[in-house]
Amino acid sequence: MFGCTTKKEKKFTEEEINIIPKPVFTELHKGSFSFNGNTKLVASTKNEQKLLASFSQKFKQVSGVKLAVVASAPSSNFLQFKIVDSLPYEGYNLVINSNHITVSAKTYSGFVYGLETIKQLLPASIESANFVQKEWVVPAIEIKDNPRFKWRGLMLDVSRHFFEVDYIKKTLDRMAMLKMNTFHWHLVDDQGWRIEIKKYPKLTSVGGYRVNQEDKGWNARPNAPLGTKATYGGFYTQEQIKEVVAYAKERGITVVPEIEMPAHVSSAIAAYPEFSCLGEQIMVPSGGVWPITDIYCAGKEETFTFLEDVLTEVMELFPSKYIHIGGDEATKTNWKTCTHCTSRLQTEDLANVDELQSYFIKRIERFISSKNRVLIGWDEILEGGLAPGATVMSWRGVKGGLEASAEGHNVVMTPGTHCYFDHYQGNQDQEPLAFGGYTPLSKVYEFNPVVDKMTPEQEKHVLGGQANLWAEYIPTEQQSEYMIFPRLAAMSEALWTPTTHKNWANFSGRVKELFKRYDVMGVNYAKSAYQVTTDTKVDIEKGELSILLKNEFPDSDIRYSVDGSLLSQSSSQYQNTIQLNKTATLKAAMFKNNKQVGPTLTKEFNYHNAVGKYVVYNTKYHKNYQGEQQLGLVNVLRGSKNFHDGQWQGWLGNNMDVVIDFDVETAFSAVTVGTLENQSSGIYFPLKIEVFTSEHRKKFTKVAEVTRPFKVSNASELKDFKINFKPTKARYIKVVVTNLKSPPNGGGAWLFVDEIIVE
Repeated sequence: MFGCTTKKEKKFTEEEINIIPKPVFTELHKGSFSFNGNTKLVASTKNEQKLLASFSQKFKQVSGVKLAVVASAPSSNFLQFKIVDSLPYEGYNLVINSNHITVSAKTYSGFVYGLETIKQLLPASIESANFVQKEWVVPAIEIKDNPRFKWRGLMLDVSRHFFEVDYIKKTLDRMAMLKMNTFHWHLVDDQGWRIEIKKYPKLTSVGGYRVNQEDKGWNARPNAPLGTKATYGGFYTQEQIKEVVAYAKERGITVVPEIEMPAHVSSAIAAYPEFSCLGEQIMVPSGGVWPITDIYCAGKEETFTFLEDVLTEVMELFPSKYIHIGGDEATKTNWKTCTHCTSRLQTEDLANVDELQSYFIKRIERFISSKNRVLIGWDEILEGGLAPGATVMSWRGVKGGLEASAEGHNVVMTPGTHCYFDHYQGNQDQEPLAFGGYTPLSKVYEFNPVVDKMTPEQEKHVLGGQANLWAEYIPTEQQSEYMIFPRLAAMSEALWTPTTHKNWANFSGRVKELFKRYDVMGVNYAKSAYQVTTDTKVDIEKGELSILLKNEFPDSDIRYSVDGSLLSQSSSQYQNTIQLNKTATLKAAMFKNNKQVGPTLTKEFNYHNAVGKYVVYNTKYHKNYQGEQQLGLVNVLRGSKNFHDGQWQGWLGNNMDVVIDFDVETAFSAVTVGTLENQSSGIYFPLKIEVFTSEHRKKFTKVAEVTRPFKVSNASELKDFKINFKPTKARYIKVVVTNLKSPPNGGGAWLFVDEIIVE
């Protein structure tokens, strides 16, 4: 009877161990450990007991069973924390057998990470907010683990769009899950001041709010007239700041505040204009600002008194060793003419405004150092000479990190190429509006903070790296999640795991299991890595297209059709290059176990009358956007919302005026012009499209036109303008597309065209 009622012990395989970031050493053994109502949680210190109590509370939430936290271990059936001083600072050893679990660590952080690893060994339903009927079993295993870098960070910009405390806490939970240890909180920028400073209340009452222009593109928002009611924004009270800092500490995370200076401070200048050079009242900007000229005056002593007062309150709230002061993108135009600044140049014997910026940063650095803290700033703080004790955050590529480390300064590497999560992570046509660029999951995974050109001595100065989520195009918490996850998982492994242990194919399998946890947690993570993309080549002479299909996951099961039919398990399985020589509608998607798991890619290939014909450019496209040059408008290939994809021809401030030569008289009755609008990037739909025909290219007759008045738009949009007209025969078609020329915010307007379809 005993044999009939005993549950069969679960057997684990290597494929079921899906820990992210990948540990340094893992050895799977036979057997397992089961949590039950008699399992005890053992720790000797109050902090560790509090950590285990939190785990017990979570376990009770999903299982209905409360695990008791005790100070000494029973003979069996327990999870115990043991302090071992010989282990690496944030490292941990985890030993699980059928009798008990032991987590050994030197520091509190090590116990946090050991516990997070245990949670990743448990079923994904451990992350549920509801009761789950489940066996809570983990494999018998030995893990030895410690991070490669000491700075493993995420920067969250809450200035451009304000996020509530609850969302900040959720983000900290998810950082801890991935063993990230630094939360860089971007609390100040032009568009909003988010931290209460009691000595200067207008920083939040005025600087914390802007006029609501969220219906317009970020860079298409005009300056609001002085006195306009500002309602969009928010700020964190000092009590809320303390709450977040304490919450982060419990999860092994340090919160590094960023208080921008001397630029990116329009919100502060709006509140206290006397600390600028001009002293003029301004409004908090509702959107993009460039160039950034409303900056702190470096000549006034009052400016430094103000900043020291602010930083004093900041340092009372944040125990972080590092205080981030920004230091980037200061346009020093006003410094050149300001009497206070020119006087400072003379009294300090400074050669130029770059040296004045260096003076500014060095002075702030001395104050921060006097409080036993370390100044950290973006790589522009190198300009004019770097403050002696400063640490550099290298974002404009790796040059700043190379230069600073060569001078003996510590650096945090965060180049935009791999670390900017406000960039697109998939096909722009299928993604929400983002800043630009392309940083897919696999590219984040490739990130290495140590650069090949670094000497061994320079490598010692690399603290680590971090991901940055700037929020110009991130208006909601849901979208913020979408941009962070799962890319933060790739970043965590890039910063934790030895390079010899990293393998994209292996990670891509583990991250799919992580998706299951995100599903349980309700995380709005991006599935962009599942997207199918094309690499298409055209042979005009043969009239043939060669199409490669791929996505980020190796050996994916991709199904497709070329007749526009819906995809199913019976659709063709992609094996080799697809050849097309006629009009077709391609659909493709990734499948797993005969079920579609990713979005459907749809591409139209229209073999229209003008394909491969000779095009005369009466107005030449811009040198920066040449498309496929001579054949760019008649090569079947369409552009995407990524206007850097090589398929767009662009005209800056000029109309497009082209003539297509059909060689012989040809009949047609419609012309379609493919265009793009992205007002935030200065790209606008045309105001008018005109079609003319001619027999001998000497005199053209207008056969049709379409007009469209300018409309403000916050979207990135592809649009085909189709013009139907009475059937006509001619050898030449002339197409004139009228550029907006002067957008509302000034400057020149871009006109982008990818194809002229003649039918």
